[in-house]
Amino acid sequence: MPVREAIRVAVVGATGYTGAELLRYLARHPHVRLTAATSEQSAGKAIAEVYPSLRGKVDLRLFAFDAAQVADHAEVAFVGLPHGAAAAAVVALLERGLRVVDLSADFRFRDADEYARWYQPHPAPQLLAEAVYGLTEYHREGVAGARLVAVPGCYPTGALLGVLPLLEDRLVDPASIVIDAKSGVTGAGRTVAAEYLFAEVDDNFRAYKIGTHRHTPEIEQEIRCHAGGTHPVTFVPHLLPIRRGILTTLHLRPGDGVDAAAIGNSYRRRYEGERFIVLSGDRPPEIRDVVGTNDCAIGWTVDRRSGRAVVVTVIDNLGKGAAGQAIQNFNVMMGLPEASGIDQLALVP
Repeated sequence: MPVREAIRVAVVGATGYTGAELLRYLARHPHVRLTAATSEQSAGKAIAEVYPSLRGKVDLRLFAFDAAQVADHAEVAFVGLPHGAAAAAVVALLERGLRVVDLSADFRFRDADEYARWYQPHPAPQLLAEAVYGLTEYHREGVAGARLVAVPGCYPTGALLGVLPLLEDRLVDPASIVIDAKSGVTGAGRTVAAEYLFAEVDDNFRAYKIGTHRHTPEIEQEIRCHAGGTHPVTFVPHLLPIRRGILTTLHLRPGDGVDAAAIGNSYRRRYEGERFIVLSGDRPPEIRDVVGTNDCAIGWTVDRRSGRAVVVTVIDNLGKGAAGQAIQNFNVMMGLPEASGIDQLALVP
């Protein structure tokens, strides 16, 4: 069997938390050769100057983004830029023949008007119909061979993987969905803002952007795709005083006669053979179960007293919620074994 030639890969926006996680995974990916990394703020520096943990492991010098220069070095680009800036970079890279995995929100929406309502006028609406929403377990066929994949947001990933099987099997009322989600601070990116200072976050716990978080319409879009109709969800995000991880609790109204066994059977049928879905049954999963991995762990129960189903999912927001899922999509795009480079065990303790 011929040896596969390593795929030349660039990371655009390599010095944010997601960019650093991409580098950590890709540096040990058996089918990848990291050939370029960009950063506007750290252009000219060696990556190890920004992240000493990569010293001796990633020997690249950062440069300011230039699509032609990236194209000279790479076949595939992971784009980890903020929304708006990401779209311009994606367009320029696609024009030069690269395939792109985008981690921003710019290509997650199918409707340019919906994107504009929550972000800004879309800078490249002509690409929305082509972009594949990269929730890999649900869009694997579309991802395979795609030119542009949009990696889902971290909160939508944890929520959708928990709720979609139950909606597909019509076990719960789609009008009843309440999503109570808690994220570590790295979910906000490597940014300087007063609300993310140590003294504000440590020994504190708070809800934010209730009813106004930009991941809400993304979740609702995918529910429409899989359950039909328009079903607004109640989404309440919280900020945890930890570095990484998301725990999502879904409160749902089950149909008549639906018990925990029926819910478990739904998950087992839908996720049989899925390497990165871990079913924990009536043991609620914990964030520590998945830190440093691309796993999504799911637990469930039915509260007979209240008649509500409660589903708990956990992901690492930098793993399955960002870089890990991006590489999972890359593997499918390029015809590689899906777990290549991301088959990691959790960092316990």
